[in-house]
Amino acid sequence: MQRPDPEDTRRAAQARLVAFVIAGTMLLWMGAQWLGGALGWDTRYVFLFDFAAIAAFVWAMVVTYQIWRGRQR
Repeated sequence: MQRPDPEDTRRAAQARLVAFVIAGTMLLWMGAQWLGGALGWDTRYVFLFDFAAIAAFVWAMVVTYQIWRGRQR
C-alpha cells in the first residue's frame, strides 16, 4: 500500500478546516440571530454578526477555490 502524497494530505487538512469554519460559522450566526432577537439587540450589532459570517464564508470559498485549483495541476 502506498503512502498518501503529502500534497493530498495538506489539501485534506485544508478541506477539513473549511468544513469546520462553515459549520461553526453557521451555528454561531444562527445563535447570534436568535440571541439578538431574544435580548432585543440593536440592529447594528446584529449586522456585525452578519458581516462576520459573510467574511467567514468568503474566506471558505476562497480556500475551497484554491484547493480545487491545486487538484487541477
